Amino acid sequence: MWNPDHYLEEAYQAAREQDAGRQRPWNERRSGVRAALVEALGPVPAAGAPLEPEVIGRWELEAGRLERVVYTTHAGLRMPAFVLVPAGLKGRAPAVIAWHGHGIGSRELVGLRADDTPAEARPDGRRPAALQLAERGLIVIAPEIVGFGDRRLAADLPKDPHTTSSCFALASRLLMCGQTLAGLRVYEAMRALDYTAGREDVDPQRIGCMGFSGGGLVAAFAAALDPRLQAALLCGFTNTFAGSLWKRTHCIDNYLPGILKAAELPELIGLIAPRSLFVESGEGDGLFPAASFREAASVLETIYREEGARERFGSDLFPGKHEVSGRLSFDWLAQSLKRNAPIE
Repeated sequence: MWNPDHYLEEAYQAAREQDAGRQRPWNERRSGVRAALVEALGPVPAAGAPLEPEVIGRWELEAGRLERVVYTTHAGLRMPAFVLVPAGLKGRAPAVIAWHGHGIGSRELVGLRADDTPAEARPDGRRPAALQLAERGLIVIAPEIVGFGDRRLAADLPKDPHTTSSCFALASRLLMCGQTLAGLRVYEAMRALDYTAGREDVDPQRIGCMGFSGGGLVAAFAAALDPRLQAALLCGFTNTFAGSLWKRTHCIDNYLPGILKAAELPELIGLIAPRSLFVESGEGDGLFPAASFREAASVLETIYREEGARERFGSDLFPGKHEVSGRLSFDWLAQSLKRNAPIE
């Protein structure tokens, strides 16, 4: 047999064996894991460009006021986002930045089709995540991740947004510049946080994030690196590299150069501790298998216990596939952000 499967398995093991500190207690590993994540994400644009936010649309919904806004993340890069402000809101409120997965972009989170018409109701009655979170008293900001929907490369815009993203083109070309697409997306997530914290109706001490699938990567790594995010909900993303990215082909935006030499995925997510974290996944998720979700959740539980914050970690393996559930996690997220004291 001439296939390279065995070589890949050996490469994974060799990379993990280079992680000399993997048997050390978490408090001795944490700073090294964080440094490795920053290095693997690569250089990002220097912050400093004015946000220059602009409201370009406004609609009144039963759940509240829906705005379409746009702001600058870097010179030449403008990020559109939907903002859902709950009905009857008074004063500053907690907020959650919600990151969509692969598909048509942020419209999915607020219940719109790619052409901005209302999406049909799901057969199971489950409603879009942004609407459910707004009903729990959270302001929801749903940015458009670069490479999807309206933020695809010009050559991709005429194509079906359900099946076409610009991930490969962006990631491969950025690699030639020494950058990663994941790094750019995490940088933009921090700029989205700048915008959110600056809104007059948002309590800047009560901001969290959620992300589904590829958006889970954005939410996880942004929360790992930016302590302003007080809580994180990761849907259909938490797993191990060995059980997921190494076993089946994922989008290229998930792969970080050299990261296996320093950490497995649960440890990168564990950088969020001791701030609040909830992870959920479907029992039938073919991209992020249940067995390795359980393994990752166990590692995270151990990290939170070592951080003295076991009560701030929760998980749910729900009946379903690669999707957002929210059956336990949405209430958890709202309650976490409504706690009195922010966690340093």
